[in-house]
Amino acid sequence: MDTSLLDINIFQIKRNGGIKMIFKESLPIYQQIADYICEQILAHRWFEGERISSVRDLGSNLEVNPNTVMRSFEWLVSKDIISNKRGVGYFVTDNAKEQIIAYRRTRFLEEELPNVFSTMKLLHIDIEEIRTLYNKNS
Repeated sequence: MDTSLLDINIFQIKRNGGIKMIFKESLPIYQQIADYICEQILAHRWFEGERISSVRDLGSNLEVNPNTVMRSFEWLVSKDIISNKRGVGYFVTDNAKEQIIAYRRTRFLEEELPNVFSTMKLLHIDIEEIRTLYNKNS
């Protein structure tokens, strides 16, 4: 696995040169693996119609149980992000990017943004301050 393509916030480089995913306590591991796969697709590291790593290979690379990876794959199939071609493997669907963006947008607006607003209120940060920072960093 090419470590130059990895988000340094979720991976650490091991002494032997391998990688290890750093899991957050706040989210199930299968969901974090699914998010990693989605990020690979959005970042153009895995393309529509392309075969992705096998359950066994991904489990080995991330040092997790293959059953956990399988749960991630099943979730991604249910969201029409990947599809299974029996005997061949899992492939990125033709509309994966749109599905990922729609899902991640909804999750952000419904689950993450309310927490941001609560924090802003507690810290007395107004929306104009956020707008200024957003414009500066866009």
